[in-house]
Amino acid sequence: MSITAPQGFRAAGVTAGLKASGNPDLALVVNDGPAKAAAAVFTSNRVAAAPVHWSREVVKDGRVDAVILNSGGANACTGPQGFQNAHTTAEKTAEALGVSATDVFVCSTGLIGEQLPMEKILAGIGTATAGLSSDGGSDAATAIMTTDSVSKQAVFTGTDADGNEFTIGGMAKGAGMLAPGLATMLVVITTDAEVLPDMLDVVLRDATRVTFDRADSDGCMSTNDTVVLLASGASGAVPSAVEFGKGLTQVCAELARKLIGDAEGASHDIAIRTFNAASERDAEVVSRSVARSNLFKAAIFGKDPNWGRVLSAVGTTDAAFEPDRLNVSMNGVQICRNGSIGDDRGLVDLEPREVLVEIDLQAGAAEATIWTNDLTHDYVHENSAYSS
Repeated sequence: MSITAPQGFRAAGVTAGLKASGNPDLALVVNDGPAKAAAAVFTSNRVAAAPVHWSREVVKDGRVDAVILNSGGANACTGPQGFQNAHTTAEKTAEALGVSATDVFVCSTGLIGEQLPMEKILAGIGTATAGLSSDGGSDAATAIMTTDSVSKQAVFTGTDADGNEFTIGGMAKGAGMLAPGLATMLVVITTDAEVLPDMLDVVLRDATRVTFDRADSDGCMSTNDTVVLLASGASGAVPSAVEFGKGLTQVCAELARKLIGDAEGASHDIAIRTFNAASERDAEVVSRSVARSNLFKAAIFGKDPNWGRVLSAVGTTDAAFEPDRLNVSMNGVQICRNGSIGDDRGLVDLEPREVLVEIDLQAGAAEATIWTNDLTHDYVHENSAYSS
């Protein structure tokens, strides 16, 4: 049940008529409390969408009562009218729920540069409110899809030091423009644990740093990226930051992995692990450089273990390493040894969907993994034809 698995939450997903396909396109998530704690992270893209600007202000006091999300339109690059539309959406939702508009989080996803059909959204809010249910998590996850082929949900259950059980649930959407800064696409996470806003903010940033921030499909950062975390406190469990953080990171990691697995047109999911680096930052920079190499990604699509393209990408970074000490393995075969020819590249099997590339810098003890995917004909086709 994803976001409605934790106690204290209801959700709905309805068809408001925003999508030409007639598929569900409006989701509502409500925190019934007793607590209303929240934290969020957003895109670092300087061209941010109107709902991002609105929701940044909403979450500043650490409280969010509800999240209203639409697919079928990003409400990005829409000027003052776009911000007013986000405001109006919050006001209508607040009116329907009997809460304050300044406690309503707004998210949008879809085509950039068009105004939203507000008459459809406002009518849809009424429908969504009437359809709210403690079993509505899956419907909400479906309603936020755009080019996604499947909905994406995850659940974790843990206990606090006294044995009280708490649950964390999450839903995400995203299949392209996956190169986040602090978040990725649209993600809503709920928990029935008792967690104060300050702690929520810390653990959320820690979790997104090593999960969503390391899902880099195509190097393109969205204008609407948002991850919001809501805590109802309904279970009465009070986990430590460490225990809660472990569960949250697990949920975020599962959702991030599902985002990469559904990347537009991809035929391979690629984990690029850089290890024995001088710092975690160096390891991440190296892995991300390879993940953003179109030459490398095209080679994997062609099932070609071209390790020269890996080394070329590594060499563009400022990470600490000696070129003649670099090692590269693909799916367990060390095809580059000490910056030169290793085992026969013909031994590498790139038929499986998952590909593991391991880069040994021999410069320290740190490591980081970036998940990406290959560059395919279908990716080019889908993104040349996409307009809704």
